[in-house]
Amino acid sequence: MDFMERYKLWLDKAVEDKDLIEELKSIENNEKEIYERFYRSLEFGTAGLRGVLGAGTNRMNIYVVRQATQGLANYVIKKYKKGAVAISHDSRINADLFMNEAAKVLAANGIKVYITRELQPTPVLSYLVRYFKCQAGIMITASHNPAKYNGYKAYGEDGCQMTDVAAGAVYDEICKLDMFSDVKTMDLNEAVENGLVEYVDDDVYTSYIEQVKKQQVNPGVCRGADLKVVYTPLNGCGNKLVRRILKEIGVEDVSIVKEQELPDGNFTTCPYPNPENKEALMKGLELCEKLQPDLLLATDPDADRVGIAVKDYDGSYRLITGNENGIMLTEYILSARKANGTLPEKPVVVKTIVSTKLVEKLCEKYNVELKNVLTGFKYIGEVILGLEKKGEEDNYLFGFEESYGYLAGSYVRDKDAVVASMLICEMAATFKKQGKTLAEVIDGLYEEYGYYKNTTLSFEFEGSEGMHRMSEIMSKIRENVPSEIAGYNVVKTADYCQSIEKDIVTGKEKTIDLPKSNVLQYNLEDENMVIVRPSGTEPKIKIYLTAVGKDKDDAEKITSRLEKSIKSILGV
Repeated sequence: MDFMERYKLWLDKAVEDKDLIEELKSIENNEKEIYERFYRSLEFGTAGLRGVLGAGTNRMNIYVVRQATQGLANYVIKKYKKGAVAISHDSRINADLFMNEAAKVLAANGIKVYITRELQPTPVLSYLVRYFKCQAGIMITASHNPAKYNGYKAYGEDGCQMTDVAAGAVYDEICKLDMFSDVKTMDLNEAVENGLVEYVDDDVYTSYIEQVKKQQVNPGVCRGADLKVVYTPLNGCGNKLVRRILKEIGVEDVSIVKEQELPDGNFTTCPYPNPENKEALMKGLELCEKLQPDLLLATDPDADRVGIAVKDYDGSYRLITGNENGIMLTEYILSARKANGTLPEKPVVVKTIVSTKLVEKLCEKYNVELKNVLTGFKYIGEVILGLEKKGEEDNYLFGFEESYGYLAGSYVRDKDAVVASMLICEMAATFKKQGKTLAEVIDGLYEEYGYYKNTTLSFEFEGSEGMHRMSEIMSKIRENVPSEIAGYNVVKTADYCQSIEKDIVTGKEKTIDLPKSNVLQYNLEDENMVIVRPSGTEPKIKIYLTAVGKDKDDAEKITSRLEKSIKSILGV
């Protein structure tokens, strides 16, 4: 069936949603717009589904959600005979609608559903999967994407986002289905009355908060520290639980950015609600200038990531990168646990391959095993699961990724801005009692280990033409391996798609013991590094630069040279 046939089918069948029909009618003479909506179906992968809201197979809407959920239901029934699924959502447009539609499909298939009464953070969904001993979970979210996006994250029984194998099996089931005739559904109220759908009680969230509090490194340190915090949930779902955990650990002075306090899927004051971007934090920074707190906390819409700004030497506010926050938290957790005697015999820290190499030096200092995994927090979750199977989950101390995701403890299997916010405040309070700011802490680590500047470049490629262009760029650099970048010789390459690491100096090759992924890594002289990969959740190519300098100015100069060179090589 070609795209025009699909378009006509939708005009005939997609009658439940009047807004979708109006959208379809509005583009009847625009072949390009029709093509963009119907040239493909959103592909279900390890990140589930993510796409622009609207009509069509290449958009997020109730029909795509129902089809995906029927595929998930078929997978659960085939694998487990029967089962249960937990579902929640964040503040995105239609997120509650999509959650309810998914629940109706699962219930119609005889699968028990645990559903939240209101929006909840993504890590809470991971917690619910394991709390209720579910076989799968669904979180309706597009994380930190712009307002026009929504998504559907699928979780396995371990509370991790689905692995490649499980996601592939679900996708196979989805591909067998006609989204209009092969999907079962039932009335939600009827499903509740029949016990097929059950709403989550508040005491479950209290048990989650208790698990978060168990991850404190210095319990009670925030009391009497006079820590002053400005917090913004960026119109997402972190507001209640982040404020609750801060209050319970003794952080009393918390001011909220009012314009971004309540859920709002339009994100009117932060069009790209990503704490990695300064633009998203401007309202928070404005309030900081007025109130002069020690710290700005910002959680993304589904509250699995957190960004911070800290008071600098001149009274202004310095944005701390995801890598810098990861460095400080790793140092804080390891040093504090060593000091209080709670460091396990075989401690483990986990980071993604694109995250800062400086953590290697911290782990060497404290004799801690560092595991590197592919980009995506599910791979950190898999490490925790592996330790749990050996009865060694307490050895896991901390995991993080450069994109502002952190997790201490094994109570959930996804990054968690609630526990990260708690630990950041605990860390800030600890150092404040010592007369230090977090700006001084990170600068002190750079002085000790060298200045590691990590920079992420993103290049967007929208639509069908963009997908083709991204593929061309990756093929070009894979086929034409650079011998140098910015005048630094390439000393080692790693192709994670081919699972081969090659030492350019010796010519020796070894197998990369990680799942295959479309990632290319170039280790350069003087510890500098460049990694290139397409995003798994957005139409972007991402480039990760590591520049190691004597000081900040030196590292920035190296970064500038690396950026110019790799952009020229890729043609972006």
